[in-house]
Amino acid sequence: MAEDLSLGDVTTTVLFPKSVRARGTIVAHHPMTVAGIAVARQVFAQVDPSLKIIHSVRDGAVVRANAPVLIVQGDARSLLMAERAALNFLQHLSGIATLTARFVSAVRGYRVKILDTRKTTPSLRALEKWAVRLGGGRNHRQSLGDGILIKDNHLAVLRAQRIGVTEACRLARERGPQGLKIEVEAQTLKDVREALNGGADIILLDNMTPALVQQATAIIKDRALVEVSGGITLKNMHEMAASGADFISIGALTHSAPAADLSMDIVPIDHGQGQPKRRGR
Repeated sequence: MAEDLSLGDVTTTVLFPKSVRARGTIVAHHPMTVAGIAVARQVFAQVDPSLKIIHSVRDGAVVRANAPVLIVQGDARSLLMAERAALNFLQHLSGIATLTARFVSAVRGYRVKILDTRKTTPSLRALEKWAVRLGGGRNHRQSLGDGILIKDNHLAVLRAQRIGVTEACRLARERGPQGLKIEVEAQTLKDVREALNGGADIILLDNMTPALVQQATAIIKDRALVEVSGGITLKNMHEMAASGADFISIGALTHSAPAADLSMDIVPIDHGQGQPKRRGR
């Protein structure tokens, strides 16, 4: 709100010197999984605590096209000031939840679970990962302190010191906090074998084809959990899910989810219905 209202709303102030009672209705323009209702409600409350919520769907609800998801009533000036910020949250988070739900639906019937990544918008990680959960996905690490994940760049630095995948896993086990699982990224079948020799708990198969993933899971044989990542699309999800992986992690859930299409219609309720205002800019 500091970003949008630190200098006030000059347009609304000059046009409406006095209060005008109005009702604002936020509408979903296509089927979606809604996320961000709690945040939008907080936006309206911060702008004007006297605004009243008279209808609200729950976060995580699946709605049809043209369904109202939130109806707010009170001073039109406050509705106008809060409109864009509330919609920004709802469009962004509902887009993430809706895309996540599509991936989750694509692997229904398989044991695999859909995970997000740390490829999130700075300062919005908690909200974006919440939206993933609302869409039926699961969260990977919230931060670098939540687990040990030995990635390709860690291994590149270690290999310059003549330390391979197996030894990297052992070092992590010896030096890491007790109870944290050790995950290691593998780009080849050789990496997979070395990770197993090092006692990795989870092996991340990075940018492997479905055929190579099947070979890797055959080598692992339940001695470690298997995560697949890189190049995952709705088109190849079935092949990846059928490979026997336990998890599929998808950065696109948060970094490339298209915004959901919602708008807010504001109609005066004291002086006739007038024409609703659409899609605040």
